[in-house]
Amino acid sequence: MAIRLAKRDEDYAETHEINVTPFIDIMLVLLIIFMVAAPLATVDIPVNLPSASAEPSPRPDKPILVTFKADHSLAIGDEAVKRSGLAAALDAATGSDRTQRVLLRADQALSYGEVMELMNQLRNSGYVKVALVALEDRSSP
Repeated sequence: MAIRLAKRDEDYAETHEINVTPFIDIMLVLLIIFMVAAPLATVDIPVNLPSASAEPSPRPDKPILVTFKADHSLAIGDEAVKRSGLAAALDAATGSDRTQRVLLRADQALSYGEVMELMNQLRNSGYVKVALVALEDRSSP
């Protein structure tokens, strides 16, 4: 007893739809993988940091600015200084308080090595808290 089924043309018609179910499954698997992997990638060394209730230190009223110009001249504040007298001029400006932060403004035309030589001279003079000053770039987000 064999049964013969009639073949109709509309049963085998092409469908022009994309089956999105496998794509959704793949996206859910990737989401789970990234949710598991992301926390593991952010912490390199586990450290139990202490909490601090101290307020941030106030900014100085008159910061100590050392300006290093493109012509290799130096200035502390508005006064020009020779490189050989830099330590004495800084001592006079800070009242011999070498724990104060010194802000270094260096011209863009100077090489990295020249700026490092000046920073080494500041460090050898006892001023180890040196911060570099740059313009704020407002064009980048």
